[in-house]
Amino acid sequence: MLDREGYRPNVGIILVNHKNEVFWGKRIREKSWQFPQGGIKYGENPTQAMYRELYEELGLKPEHVQILGRTRNWLRYNVPENFVRRESRGHYKGQKQIWFLLRLVGKDKDISLRATHHPEFDAWRWSNYWVQLDQVIEFKRGVYTEALKELSSLLFAPKPEKAETRFLRKRRYKQRQRKVINHGDGQVRIIETQLIVEVQDIG
Repeated sequence: MLDREGYRPNVGIILVNHKNEVFWGKRIREKSWQFPQGGIKYGENPTQAMYRELYEELGLKPEHVQILGRTRNWLRYNVPENFVRRESRGHYKGQKQIWFLLRLVGKDKDISLRATHHPEFDAWRWSNYWVQLDQVIEFKRGVYTEALKELSSLLFAPKPEKAETRFLRKRRYKQRQRKVINHGDGQVRIIETQLIVEVQDIG
């Protein structure tokens, strides 16, 4: 199923654990590593395709994961002609993908690479979120970078701006107070006192 521009609809999955490390799978009988991904079948929406691929490739069910978010738009990559089947050359360009960010709420032991008869991976590991992409096939690296960057805001809060330094300044001033005492015998005495008043200004 291709769109008018020659791109096949596809989903990609970035699965993280509680440490925000990403699932990294080694393609079966190859040296390259990648995230889970797969095509969207006719009649499926991206979320349905994601859950299907999640089970087919990792053996995980919906109750094992939490959806944290997805890319806003399709991300595209072109497939070099030498990777395209001869009968598809001329009208197939590559993949357009919606990427999902999932958190594993189950356990590592819930992951099974042999859930189906057609496994995609023969090994896996947890890697740093900003995983090195040198083991990813070259024409996919740009899309991987875009997906990781866009979805990273859902995991890593932006650094807060440096709080403005605020302090209290003490200010003292003198205040005179005059008290008049009448002794009742026609004598009046005036007493002057001086108070020191202390206030605090917020600066």
